[in-house]
Amino acid sequence: QVHLVESGGGLVQAGDSLRLSCVADGITFSVYAMGWFRQAPGKDRIFVAGISGSSISINYAESVKGRFTISRDDAKNTVYLQMNNLKPEDSAVYYCAADAFGSGSQIGREYDYWGQGTQVTVSS
Repeated sequence: QVHLVESGGGLVQAGDSLRLSCVADGITFSVYAMGWFRQAPGKDRIFVAGISGSSISINYAESVKGRFTISRDDAKNTVYLQMNNLKPEDSAVYYCAADAFGSGSQIGREYDYWGQGTQVTVSS
């Protein structure tokens, strides 16, 4: 059985930083692309960042480029999202997702497994 468990969310002020982590269990982590998506209340879930196996391909949404960094540690079956200079509009539930042999796509339906999410709230 596959589990993706996110952690690291919280309540911060604008300009602060957070690092989200997602630990995967039940998959051969190194062959999976990993993605981060977010969903704000009343809005669709949207792509934030994606990273392929071996970190060959990395993609970011335009809204987070230069502020967020995705990385992975295959020895720990973990993907990270370092979020700097947070803004109130970054407030959302953040989900990690896994895509076998993927490229870190922006397309959510390409991902096979999803975590339960972690809440990030940024106050102004």
